[in-house]
Amino acid sequence: MDHLKGNAAAGWIKRYFMASRELMEVILRPHDLGSTQWYVLWKLVNSGPTVQREFLDLLQVEKATLSAVVSALVRKGFIVQTPGASDQRQRVLSITPAGLILWQGLPDPIDLILKLSFEGVDDAELAILVRVLQTATERLNHQLKEGSKT
Repeated sequence: MDHLKGNAAAGWIKRYFMASRELMEVILRPHDLGSTQWYVLWKLVNSGPTVQREFLDLLQVEKATLSAVVSALVRKGFIVQTPGASDQRQRVLSITPAGLILWQGLPDPIDLILKLSFEGVDDAELAILVRVLQTATERLNHQLKEGSKT
């Protein structure tokens, strides 16, 4: 592969990620939410009560970061944190009625970002983009797993 083309692709992937994340923050700021807080609410709305530690892998954040996000959402009254039924050390997160009301009034930042990004792009081109990014991600994840075995 041409090294310059690889660098260009990586550069555009990073620029897209940064622009979409910034737009998400702009969309959520009037609602006093950050993107990580939004993802916690999204998961609870779509999956129901969830063990807090499951969010570490889902959100790819450190334990301290997740604790701060959860504390902020609890303080705002949007979620509750209860001990697990089988293991009292586990914390289960659930959305509150106030959190559901907030959620129902929120714009969907992901939908907006995807519409802005890909409106008018041919389905075949999107399929290629997905396939290329999926393959690249799988290769990197495989290398990370292999690297951790050595």
